[in-house]
Amino acid sequence: MNTKYLSLYFVLLLTFSCKEQPQETIEKQSIAEIETQLFDSDALLERVKFLSLDSLEGRKTGEKGGLIARQYVVNQFEKLNIAPFLKSYEQPFTFEGRRDKKTYEGANVLGLIKGSEKPNAYIVISAHYDHVGVNKGEIYNGADDDASGTSALFAIAEYFKNNPPKHSVIIAAFDAEELGLQGAKFFLEANTLSKGQIVLNINLDMVGRNDNNELYVVGTNLYKQLQPAITDLELPKNFKLLTGHDGLDGKQNWVSSSDHGPFHKQDIPFLYFGVEDHKDYHKPTDVFEKIQPEFYAKAVTTIISVFEKVDDSL
Repeated sequence: MNTKYLSLYFVLLLTFSCKEQPQETIEKQSIAEIETQLFDSDALLERVKFLSLDSLEGRKTGEKGGLIARQYVVNQFEKLNIAPFLKSYEQPFTFEGRRDKKTYEGANVLGLIKGSEKPNAYIVISAHYDHVGVNKGEIYNGADDDASGTSALFAIAEYFKNNPPKHSVIIAAFDAEELGLQGAKFFLEANTLSKGQIVLNINLDMVGRNDNNELYVVGTNLYKQLQPAITDLELPKNFKLLTGHDGLDGKQNWVSSSDHGPFHKQDIPFLYFGVEDHKDYHKPTDVFEKIQPEFYAKAVTTIISVFEKVDDSL
């Protein structure tokens, strides 16, 4: 077991079992206090709060709020000392809207964390920073969709500062997901990397709330080699990691529902983390106040632990 993985093991052991500690000690340790050993859980929430402010007007691609969100992502990458993947952080692209035939100008924001052992093999960890904007005067803030996933990208990057991955990692904040997965499509069509260099896409879209404490991971039923990553995984208390929604179980098929879809279309393995649609999905009521901090912190911690297993085994 490598040193990095051993370190995570002990952190997770503290988080999920705590069997050797006195009960009074366990009660004093909130989930947020423990998660700070992996990432800053207060910053995790603050970033979601900023991205879902009314002043960002729903972060629609190419509009004022979307541009503010883009610059915010760039600023966070700089603060975390994440290197740009290209000459700059931004990867601009244009496309025509499928319905309105309008020409949109978008830009992915791409950061690079070099792998310690396999620098020429890449895992793309993605989330989309855009949302649907304003409709009939109402702001669609998109706190869970997908400010939660975007902020999680930063938390995972924080973790990598002290726990460098074996594979190189592209931290990808994709634009224009809501307009047809355009940012992810462009990333692949532009031959940003050769297909053979990308060993996995981990996509995060809506990971900030669920009343049943359930997070889905989609992809392991399609790419069997990924199943060990979720097998015998120690999970936080009162937290469930479920599989399905992959077109094989009669549930809504999520295989092409977010930015992992273009990767799958090119036969690149993916793991998609997300929750069941809640009543505020694509509504003005998807606001920061409805993010569930404890569930959210547990979800991000679980995603990190799954990453560690695939990074160690691929």
